[in-house]
Amino acid sequence: MTLTIYPAIDMRGGNCVRLLQGDYDKETIYGDSPFDMARAFASDGAEWIHMVDLDGAKDGKRVNDRFVIEAAKQLNVNVQIGGGIRSEEDILHYLENGITRVIIGSIAVSNPEFAIDMIQKYGRKIVVGIDAKNGYVATHGWLNTSEVKAVELSKRFADKGAETFIFTDIATDGTLSGPNIAAVCEMAEVTGKTVIASGGVSSLADLRALNAEGVRGAIVGKALYENRFTLKEALDEVGK
Repeated sequence: MTLTIYPAIDMRGGNCVRLLQGDYDKETIYGDSPFDMARAFASDGAEWIHMVDLDGAKDGKRVNDRFVIEAAKQLNVNVQIGGGIRSEEDILHYLENGITRVIIGSIAVSNPEFAIDMIQKYGRKIVVGIDAKNGYVATHGWLNTSEVKAVELSKRFADKGAETFIFTDIATDGTLSGPNIAAVCEMAEVTGKTVIASGGVSSLADLRALNAEGVRGAIVGKALYENRFTLKEALDEVGK
């Protein structure tokens, strides 16, 4: 199974940005049009685009959804979206407008019964996003750390039917220091499901290492924006 590359578009104030370790005060703006960025990724061969509504994650409601819907409707690419999704209405808003998968994160911790209901109702269209600090789940745009262990939460949802997880190691996110491969592999082993790695990818060597360990997906953001490698190079690397 080949590693799937998910180029990332994090949106704040209508711009494409990256945060360092989830810190809203450590923001770098990389563009003023999320749609143009998505179109560029699609033209470079992306099969998936990973979009995050950072304003939504912080405010607990959809804020930048128009850019997500525009990309899903106008580009020949699968889109998955996270950030600010707190209700079934939010989920349906995206699914009915062409988004392939919806990521639930904070609500999975604060209301696991709701999360399980959505997983069982919408199946593979629901992705559980688990963001961790030192092994414990962080929520609400990473502003709060819970007392729930990431692997325990993922196992609970896998047992209830979740098929896909995104694991973000906040310590590595936006740092270009390399992904936490051990943690990703642990979650994949515990759940027996697809786990997408997020955070820290800095080089083609990181992608090779993830691929070699059988990791099914990797979200890549800052490395692309900082021109460490191109999306085409990344796709070629994992396709070898």
